[in-house]
Amino acid sequence: MVGGTQQFVPDSRVRKTPNRQSRSCKVCRLRKVKCDRVKPCHACCAHGYPSKCVYEHVPDEEARPISQAEEIRNLRAEIRDLRGRIDDKQDDGSGTQDLQRLDRLESLFESIRSAPSPLVDDLVHDIRTAHVGLKKDLVPVGPWEGREAYESYDYPSPPSSTLPVRNRLLTNSPVEDDFNNLQGDDDDDSDFERTSLSSGSDSSGTISVMSMQRPAVDVFVERFVDAFSPEVDIKSGKAGALRAAAGIRMFSPLITDAFEAVSVAFFGRSVQNKQIEASGFRLYPRVLRALQDALVDPEKSKSESTLVTVTLLLAFESVERTTQSGVSAHVRGAVRLIEHRGPENHMYGVEHLLFTELRPYWIGAALAARQPSFLAREDWKTIPWSAGTTQKDILHHLLDLATSVPGLLAASDAFKEAQITSVMGAQEMAVKQSTFWNGIRELTARFYKWYEDWVVAYPDGPPQEAEQHGDQGFPIFQRRDLRTGATFIPTRFTYPNLLLAQTMCVYYAVRLILSSIDDRPDDRVSPMEQYDLGCGICRSLEFYILTAPGNMINRLAFPTRVAWEAFPDGGPERRFMVEVFQLVEKRHALGLWGSSMPELSTKGSSPLNTG
Repeated sequence: MVGGTQQFVPDSRVRKTPNRQSRSCKVCRLRKVKCDRVKPCHACCAHGYPSKCVYEHVPDEEARPISQAEEIRNLRAEIRDLRGRIDDKQDDGSGTQDLQRLDRLESLFESIRSAPSPLVDDLVHDIRTAHVGLKKDLVPVGPWEGREAYESYDYPSPPSSTLPVRNRLLTNSPVEDDFNNLQGDDDDDSDFERTSLSSGSDSSGTISVMSMQRPAVDVFVERFVDAFSPEVDIKSGKAGALRAAAGIRMFSPLITDAFEAVSVAFFGRSVQNKQIEASGFRLYPRVLRALQDALVDPEKSKSESTLVTVTLLLAFESVERTTQSGVSAHVRGAVRLIEHRGPENHMYGVEHLLFTELRPYWIGAALAARQPSFLAREDWKTIPWSAGTTQKDILHHLLDLATSVPGLLAASDAFKEAQITSVMGAQEMAVKQSTFWNGIRELTARFYKWYEDWVVAYPDGPPQEAEQHGDQGFPIFQRRDLRTGATFIPTRFTYPNLLLAQTMCVYYAVRLILSSIDDRPDDRVSPMEQYDLGCGICRSLEFYILTAPGNMINRLAFPTRVAWEAFPDGGPERRFMVEVFQLVEKRHALGLWGSSMPELSTKGSSPLNTG
């Protein structure tokens, strides 16, 4: 103290935060809500549109919106500071009481956040009147019940699903041990049944675990993203949609819970740990209910968080295949949601990536539904790309043609029905049949032209042929000579990159589907050509499955199912495909493939055509 003034020494650990700009983002000004002037701001994140949070440049002002990256750096610095203080207290033994108090507070927090209002009022009253212990605790019940069940107990105890922070701090256990603490002494089927969905466990307890085990969950999410959204070059096909979605999950509780459910279940299945898999599985009904609530909300139903969640649950079904109709239900829901959102809501950010990267899935759903699709409209072929976020590649130019096939499938089904019921006169039938045949002829010619323009002239070269050697235990494909009936081993196809391999498999599949209704008296696709198209998919599987990183193999699920339906039962072709299904299920932990994927059928009895 000198001359009555105090010398202030700044703390070197505190980072000086930049000045925030004075104006709110455009969306908050338009909605007339409070903006924290972070990019993206909290209001836009809560609204479900973080990618649309933009700021106007304010002349003569040095301040700017704080980026989320800067906010994260500041928070990490604060966390390091707090951890340092905790470590200092642990060294001198003075922090034990604080840690015990923190443990009690966490228990209270978990009870309050998951309990109904009457119970919360009782808890608050107990706290304010200094009563010791909780009178009630949440008892998990079946996730599909319409209400929560509670029972009284006479002794204070933290929720069984909560791993106290105190234990982790005092034992300094590694992240990998966090989930081991969730497991009992036994790891048999009875334990799995007790923790499974059917046993009546509620998801709220698991979500408590997930929130307490954030480092472990982040590792699981990273593993899931690496599998379903691997970092690949553009020639392998774009695969960054789910990775980009993971980057914004912190802004949406719905996306956060969805990522936790799918990533924990996927990790557990990958390492064949039933306890961890069940932990993710129990989250699923809660996420599904939250999604259903969002879908009935006029505003939330169009948010990117809802679209991300639908896509994640589709990925969940490809892993777990909870029911035979699970995949088809989520695909139908996703397609309807995309139509409801409109093409203009798929021009930027995560929304654009989810629409464009997964466009083969959406068109595959339309093909299986055998109904005219909104995706065939010109605005859906142009508007999502009009902002230049991405450019159309060889696959998307093929998909532009494929969008016309569902309408022809519907016309074929309607024409056959009219023939059976005799609701149309002979002249009207002749006109409709002629129109139908002309449609097939025109579209087939466009497919041939696409092949010449894009495949034959492909910059990196067209597909090549090579001998099959059964590399890495991959099954050997055998086909028949349709003239003699003899079985032989054909060559396999190799490609310059994964994008062309996927594109050719989609091409073979769409051509096969179109040929199934081609009954023209001349120029129709012959049975031998149909067989060759199916074999083309099988001859491409080895290259794609052994080359594709992560679970990009899911991109060939629909073409593979189409090829399956092109072959007869009991033949060498289906025996090969059964081996492929089993190989993919084992290596990639994808339950969908192990079932031979009947829900992706394009026949009239397909689940996608009966919903």
